[in-house]
Amino acid sequence: MVINPPLKQSSVLRSKYDPQQRITVAVDCIIFGFDSEKLKLLLFRRKVEPFKGSWSLIGALIKNDVSLDQGASEILYRLTGLRDVYLKQLKTYGAVNRDPVERVISVAYYSLIRINEFDLKAVEDHDARWFDLKDVPDLLLDHGRMVQDAIRSLRLMARNRPLGFELLPQLFTLPQLQILYESIYDTKFDPRNFRKKILSLNILEKTDTKDMSGSKRGAFLYRFRKNSLDGSSMSNGEFEKLKEVIQF
Repeated sequence: MVINPPLKQSSVLRSKYDPQQRITVAVDCIIFGFDSEKLKLLLFRRKVEPFKGSWSLIGALIKNDVSLDQGASEILYRLTGLRDVYLKQLKTYGAVNRDPVERVISVAYYSLIRINEFDLKAVEDHDARWFDLKDVPDLLLDHGRMVQDAIRSLRLMARNRPLGFELLPQLFTLPQLQILYESIYDTKFDPRNFRKKILSLNILEKTDTKDMSGSKRGAFLYRFRKNSLDGSSMSNGEFEKLKEVIQF
């Protein structure tokens, strides 16, 4: 048996690639934030042509020595000052003419953060603004489609795991948790039904502390059980209860 020398093998492999082919890879980040009342989307005004002045997701072209996940994390850190933020790869967008300048394939990620932990100065420096989901303006390129795809993915994920870890403070009231789910699904839930079913999931711990800001009686504060972070503590039956809570 004859084995080709490594150098020759490398030459054969290189010949399979077109040296004239140029495709640029970008990462775009869909940043959702919760302010205890509404779910919001962070957008930026584009500062350069083309589309200067248009609202946009934040993104960047990826260098050859940077992975996609690393690139998305660095974009998020640069804008929020936060590390270890929830970040999920959403989808790849590769229409041939999606960018008028050159062929660009974009890999979209979405993240979930608490707005009160956000670096407000970073928002101002980047000419950014938080928008209610109902008030999102027209976005450049296919960024509007990315946002809609991210919302659908977020709603599907919320059926199978508690999202409050990323979007609520460590201690929260049941009304705050209900408001979060109502924001995600853009609907209203019956308070008694929501309370009864969410407490039946065994994912919350009631504390002895009360939030006195809403009434004289106050509302007890809850926290998530540590082992419910990834949903591993929830049985299939409990998953079905969660779907009932959010009317699925």
